[in-house]
Amino acid sequence: MIEILKTMTPENILTAGFGLEREALRITQQGKLAMTPHPLIFGDKLENPYITTDFSESQVELVTPVFSSVDETYDFLETLTDIVIGEIGENNELLWPYSMPCDVPDDDQIPIASYQGEEGEKAKKYREILMVKYGGKRQLISGIHYNFSFSEELLTTIWKALDSQETYQEFKDRIYLKVLRNFLRYRWLIIYLMGCTPGLHNSYIEECLQCMGDCGNDTYLSSGGISARNGNCSGYKNKIDLYPDYRSIPDYIRSINEFVERGDISEAKELYAQIRLKPSDYRNVLESLEKDGVQYLEIRTIDINVFDKCGIAKIDLEFMNIFMLFLLLEGEEFFDTWQQEALINEVMVAEKGLEPDLELLDHRHWTLKTAWAEDILDKVAEVNEYLGLKQEHCIKEMQNRVRNPDTTYAHRLKLLMQEKGCLDANLEMAKVYKKQSDADHYRLKGFENWEMSTQVLIKEALTRGIKVIPMDATDNIVRLEKNGRREYVKQATKTSMDTYITPLLMENKVVTKKILQENGLPVPDGIEYFSLQEAKQKINKYVGEKVVIKPKSTNFGLGISIFDQGGTLDELLEGARIAFEHDDTILIEEYLPGLEYRFLTMGDEVVAVLHRRPANVVGDGISTIQKLIDEKNKHPYRGDGHTSPLKKIELDDQSLMFLKKQALSNQSIPKKGEMIFLRGNSNISTGGDSIDFTEKMHPYFSEIALKAAKAFNAKFCGIDIILEDYNSPESNYGIIELNFNPMIVMHAYPFDGQERRLGYNILKTIGLAD
Repeated sequence: MIEILKTMTPENILTAGFGLEREALRITQQGKLAMTPHPLIFGDKLENPYITTDFSESQVELVTPVFSSVDETYDFLETLTDIVIGEIGENNELLWPYSMPCDVPDDDQIPIASYQGEEGEKAKKYREILMVKYGGKRQLISGIHYNFSFSEELLTTIWKALDSQETYQEFKDRIYLKVLRNFLRYRWLIIYLMGCTPGLHNSYIEECLQCMGDCGNDTYLSSGGISARNGNCSGYKNKIDLYPDYRSIPDYIRSINEFVERGDISEAKELYAQIRLKPSDYRNVLESLEKDGVQYLEIRTIDINVFDKCGIAKIDLEFMNIFMLFLLLEGEEFFDTWQQEALINEVMVAEKGLEPDLELLDHRHWTLKTAWAEDILDKVAEVNEYLGLKQEHCIKEMQNRVRNPDTTYAHRLKLLMQEKGCLDANLEMAKVYKKQSDADHYRLKGFENWEMSTQVLIKEALTRGIKVIPMDATDNIVRLEKNGRREYVKQATKTSMDTYITPLLMENKVVTKKILQENGLPVPDGIEYFSLQEAKQKINKYVGEKVVIKPKSTNFGLGISIFDQGGTLDELLEGARIAFEHDDTILIEEYLPGLEYRFLTMGDEVVAVLHRRPANVVGDGISTIQKLIDEKNKHPYRGDGHTSPLKKIELDDQSLMFLKKQALSNQSIPKKGEMIFLRGNSNISTGGDSIDFTEKMHPYFSEIALKAAKAFNAKFCGIDIILEDYNSPESNYGIIELNFNPMIVMHAYPFDGQERRLGYNILKTIGLAD
């Protein structure tokens, strides 16, 4: 079979179907189980495809879609992890980073997950049965589920090359059954490499604590254990050992039905196997397996990795990929008790894996664990080398864990728990991950190349369980789906809610002014010029006057020059030249005194208001303007303005001209506390500061903004208004611009003031949120 794979490219061999499920407990700042309900913002637990609950109301489950690469899968899990950490943080809760439970109450106080509707009642009743049968504390054990399927290209390549008489589905079932059987044989190695539960908190089950040593600090540790979660004493297993028949799908179905008939389990999903055959219909497992065959494998062996915010390290995922190939290619030897032998090895490694001379059963013969592990990893390395997969980095890491047990997750965590106790060691990690997540809360992992406003929308949709299908990252187009409804959105606010003519009207500033005037709204007076030559002939009359020169159609403040103190003939001509670089028609308008405010409307409401302060620096009495700019640009929010909330300040011709009018240059040194403005226009896209004014703004002006948006029948609109006094409805004001597809990220993550949750307002406006 390996010769067949040799005909494929390494990239295509490593391409597969990857999915992850991560369970985790919500806890208080003191490490106790959070008794609050599952956050309402996550919506219906049975409908949210990304964030739901497991057994307990306090136990969240994060579910990624299927991706074709490890990087995409890990990034999406990180996004979900950050979302959950952020949302539960609003209630001062943390995400417990350990597989074994935190400080937990007695079973009768552990809240079982509640659900809605008929399906929800079934789900709750099933959990009530499990509570009685296994106890609540065991149900709180959390882990990583690794979902895997070979690519269709890989499977069809092998199937065609073998020229088998089997149907393609029969062949797939046979392949997945072989991989499953080999995983059961070698699962002990994964437990050793990725096990991370060396101890328990003393609130756990008393009989389990007795299997470990009391090391103080309310902590019990196993002397040589790797994974209490996978052990016999503390782990979560069926009441009796069950060995399904994995020779064929019909044999498997028959054996599961026998277990149910005997009363060993209530239904197929109660079989707590280390690896499961997964069908297309999870509600009718056996019927679906019989009809449609195996769709993918679910591996349930992996402990949550305390040392990774996401609960599993990317390098472990990379190793699992090539390990699955090894399982596909490795031969098999059958004997009557192979499953029993595999279970013995599982328990031995889980409970004694760090013991240096541990022996395991290999085809009925005892062999040193270390030697056997080295042999398996050598075979994995041979597969990697022969197929040119270039996965040496992850194989070497696993070999190092075998040769140096001190580098295993379990040993490293054991040292921390000996020093700080189970609770404090894991609480410390939870708080570190909370801090990391908060620091990068505006970044959406895996979507960094999407513009920020679209990231805001995607994040909100994922949070609320609205299915997100990225369509085109370059154009920032996504499809959103919920309850059978489908909406396409471009750049966050270009939706089916607005008509085609709306943006065409707004981008023409002359037409915009006419429509506003027709609706009784004040705008600055101005004249159009159609060539630089025409402007040169007529611009004399503006010398010394307070005016604004700008392109007829522009966005992001490009090409705008503001002469709030008047300008010389040369300065005005330079402003005209700059404006003509952006359009073949320019406007020269009267300058309106006051400050500029952006009103953001969605639907029939103003959802945010901010003051945009022009690009500026504040002197320290020592540094040059250029040095102050360089320092200000280090703010984490500042970047390219496309994938960051704020734009870095750049000194262009307009900025240098603006400084020159102040008798300054980039080498000037401002006084301490002196604010130096670097340009007249206040756009965030040219380095301005965004300052939230939503609560401060007088409602009179919000009504003016709404009236302006309605004049264009715009569902999403940014209205720029110059105001002398934002507190007084008697203040002079004028509307200088309307913006279709307004930037929302400056409201969501302002330089100063409250962050606005605008993703929700978008979803509400397009009918996907209440």
